[in-house]
Amino acid sequence: MSVKPSTLKAVDDLIERYPALEVCKADLVAAVEAICESYRGGHKLIACGNGGSASDAEHIVGELMKGFLLPRKLDKKMEERFREVCPESADCFMENLQGALPALSMVNQVALNTAFANDQAPDLSFAQQLLGMGDEGDVLVAISTSGNSTNVIYALDMARAKGVKSIALTGRSGGKIKAKKLADITICVPEDETFKIQEYHLPVYHMLCIAAENEFFGE
Repeated sequence: MSVKPSTLKAVDDLIERYPALEVCKADLVAAVEAICESYRGGHKLIACGNGGSASDAEHIVGELMKGFLLPRKLDKKMEERFREVCPESADCFMENLQGALPALSMVNQVALNTAFANDQAPDLSFAQQLLGMGDEGDVLVAISTSGNSTNVIYALDMARAKGVKSIALTGRSGGKIKAKKLADITICVPEDETFKIQEYHLPVYHMLCIAAENEFFGE
């Protein structure tokens, strides 16, 4: 099933603001379609990365789990359920809560990540999490500016084993992720220095969040 034309317009709007990303257009469109297909099937998005990319993973979750550009008003069915099970909270819920696109970050599980790193293998902490919570039909957004981050590569390996669709965000070369075709979709932004790659990653994942929000909460 294709996405709405207004959803794909987010890709064109991004490239209009950042013309250098024209080289990524096909992969950007594919990423939008993959995320929307996953959400349409009742699945979730899982994100990971290291350092600044870990912050980006958290940022993505923040934009998906609450209103970003749209208000995401809850529907009448949800209101009726609130009034049935928690009538005293219903008005507050309906006034303040927003529709969510389910998303998880694997970088904020401090107890699990440190315990697994200490007891087993530090580079496998993301793979361990994805083994436990990744379901077929989910989408993994794996961020590595070099394309060579070992723990991210292992997460991509686990995604294939679990039937999780993968989207990698990298730099121009794509590193091992691109060379070995480890992700289903690899978005290689046209920069080589880490901070410049990250400066492109932010508008890219903002666009992905805007597109998904429009698909499910837009008119």
